[in-house]
Amino acid sequence: MAKKKTAKHEGPSFEERLARVEKIVERLESGEAGLDESLRLYAEGAELIKACRQTLKDAETRITQLAESASGPGPNGAGAPGEEPFEPEEEP
Repeated sequence: MAKKKTAKHEGPSFEERLARVEKIVERLESGEAGLDESLRLYAEGAELIKACRQTLKDAETRITQLAESASGPGPNGAGAPGEEPFEPEEEP
């Protein structure tokens, strides 16, 4: 069965947007862009970052939903396994 492309997923992918942000940062850090171009690039980058954050938020929501449906009823009866804060291991 073919997957339907929804309006939500049209346009550049997350990876494409992230790559464009990286190119914008490189251009701005090079110091070669004039003021007008820098302002335009900054605005474009801000919009791309906003879209990337929304994509990540949507992915997190979807993962939470999948985890809840896969775990069955949890100890609190809500079916959620619960969230644990991430604590990186300390290096020796």
